[in-house]
Amino acid sequence: MARLILASGSPRRKALLLQLGLSFDVLSPDIDESVKPKEIAQDYVARLAQEKAHLVWQQFPDATVIAADTCLAVDAEIIGKPENKQHAFEIWSKLSGRYHDVLTGVCVMNDSNIQVEVVQTRVEFQILTPSDMENYWATGEPVGKAGGYAIQGIAARFIPRIDGSYTNVVGLPLHETAALLKAINALN
Repeated sequence: MARLILASGSPRRKALLLQLGLSFDVLSPDIDESVKPKEIAQDYVARLAQEKAHLVWQQFPDATVIAADTCLAVDAEIIGKPENKQHAFEIWSKLSGRYHDVLTGVCVMNDSNIQVEVVQTRVEFQILTPSDMENYWATGEPVGKAGGYAIQGIAARFIPRIDGSYTNVVGLPLHETAALLKAINALN
């Protein structure tokens, strides 16, 4: 089997991909993650996953590359990572007491094929009090996470239910990623 590269610096994606029993290298590409005018969440995460995969594949054209990008969407607004505490509180105020969507674009590519899929999971957030927000921010967990929370961590207490892939909310939908790898003959 060809060399496998995860095009992501996310420790969560690395840990998830290890669950598939695969050996792989990690390379974190640096791309502009700005949202284009009128770009919807599904197109945004698919585009970023493809850009990351292509950038790494150009450096290692004999490899199979896996790339992903995750965002949240609420009322058609794309929600990324909080820039600071105030921004995190603004995000959580939008998510508080309602559902939002977590979308991950996954791209796998090698020298003969490229496969892209966007996986969407619906997440319910409980109503957060200012005290909830202060206490959660103080943990440090929200930093660097789409939507400012980690479902696999402390934030699980704020999430009464999800509809869809749990691993998608963590950052890499494993079932779909394995299927994409099989589709390009990179997984038995």
